[in-house]
Amino acid sequence: MITFDRVTFRYPETDRPVLDGVTLAIPEGELTLVVGGTGSGKSTLLRAVNGLVPHFTGGHLAGRVIVAGRDTRDHPPRELADIVGYVGQDPAAGFVTDTVEDELAYAMEWLGVPPATMRRRVEDILDLLDLSALRSRRLGDLSGGEQQRVAIGAVLTAGPRILVLDEPTSALDPPAAEEVLAVLTRLVHDLGMTVLVAEHRLERIVQYADRILLLPGDGRVVAESPAAAMAVSPLAPPVVHLARLAGWHPVPLSIRDARRHAEQLRDRLATLTAAAANGTHRSPAARSEPTAHHDGLGRPTPDPVVDVRRLTAGYDGRPALRDVTIQVDAGEIVAVMGRNGAGKTTLLAHIAGLAVPWRGDVRVCGAAPHRLSAGGLVRCVGFVPHEPSDLFYADTVAGELADLPDGLSTLQTIAPDIEPHRHPRDLSEGEQLAVALAVVLSRRPRVLALDEPTRGLDYTAKARLAALLRTLARSGTAILLATHDVELAAEVATRTVVLAEGEVVADGPTASVVTATPAFAPQVARILHPLPWLTVADVAAALAGSR
Repeated sequence: MITFDRVTFRYPETDRPVLDGVTLAIPEGELTLVVGGTGSGKSTLLRAVNGLVPHFTGGHLAGRVIVAGRDTRDHPPRELADIVGYVGQDPAAGFVTDTVEDELAYAMEWLGVPPATMRRRVEDILDLLDLSALRSRRLGDLSGGEQQRVAIGAVLTAGPRILVLDEPTSALDPPAAEEVLAVLTRLVHDLGMTVLVAEHRLERIVQYADRILLLPGDGRVVAESPAAAMAVSPLAPPVVHLARLAGWHPVPLSIRDARRHAEQLRDRLATLTAAAANGTHRSPAARSEPTAHHDGLGRPTPDPVVDVRRLTAGYDGRPALRDVTIQVDAGEIVAVMGRNGAGKTTLLAHIAGLAVPWRGDVRVCGAAPHRLSAGGLVRCVGFVPHEPSDLFYADTVAGELADLPDGLSTLQTIAPDIEPHRHPRDLSEGEQLAVALAVVLSRRPRVLALDEPTRGLDYTAKARLAALLRTLARSGTAILLATHDVELAAEVATRTVVLAEGEVVADGPTASVVTATPAFAPQVARILHPLPWLTVADVAAALAGSR
């Protein structure tokens, strides 16, 4: 179905090829998962399938990419649209109409499909993707999961045989991600479609893959079975790392299979949990219990750095937050979680001074943030938005960091492989996020507000970010993370706040909150349930301490 024949690709004004001598074949009717670090070439590989590389990106392409018998060198994306459907990292950016039904019909109008056929296909896609109830809704009013399903439907109406998706769940809450993945598996199993997916959050998708393409970052692409790939890949979900720690063979890829292996491990950890209850062993949840905090000079902070009281706010007359009260002390890391549209971004926008409350009060560093001067606001709050490129203004990465004394060193800590001379808008989504984080963190604000800070980051980059956040918290920085990444919350958050329809429905120690709701529980917690262990690091430390 898809053949790469000695493909080498180099972007303009770069010396190192992103793809180097790649030869592989992707058969029909399989879900192929592309795995690699941030900037390893995953998006480039996907875009080569539908001709965006090189027709849109420019650069030099050697070798051939053959898709359903068509050579992409001779067929630009518009001539491949009937066989390849492509959905990028931001599905909403590709919308060209206002409503769901119009968006589903647009591609067929462009291809000149007869009206009767168009109507039938629209109805088929509405049923296939469970979108019938949304057919007349405005696209801007949809949740992230709904937008992702509409974007998939919009390319499916053209009747492609291949579906290519770049980070399809990166912006989705866990339940919405499961909805999208259920759609993909149905397309593969019921319709025989070939699906090619790049995804960093392997814990969500690896168990559904038929084949994995590993990109080590040196231009090569290695095709393996999922089990073989995960046995050796440095990029692996927590279930795989737990299996390696416990010595399970073969390596399980799903929660169900891991629980079958975990009986002895659960028995051993149950003994340690009982010892913790008796005071003879450290509790696995101890790191998630809030403690007294101090500012960067070691002085106690009697008042919270962030003080939100009975905040009600929204947009265009529609409330997004209702009577929300949250306080954050210096040195706390608070994860704000909830489904798409729950109000997480709205809360961070008010803390960052980008919005004015309808009712209630927001105080940050003792002042109303929307009344602070630009200089005062930057010193108080560092905010990285959902779209990090909104912060960019320079022509190079080095230019973005030029006026910040620790800018480049901070970037090296997060993502050491990003070249300073590159244009920031030419970077992958994960690389753009790393640059934006470096810009904001270099100013050392007292409060750090991050909206989906691991979107597009691989596990290695995420581990670096987690270590950096813990360091900042120890120095007194108050940190809020609006995130769908339950593994990040389990790893670093001292508290977790859950929003639902603009209201606080849970606020407490992370270990208690995330294990109370299966949808927001990390993999280790689900494997070892009902024991209170959250991460592989927790388990490893406990086992090491018991020897």
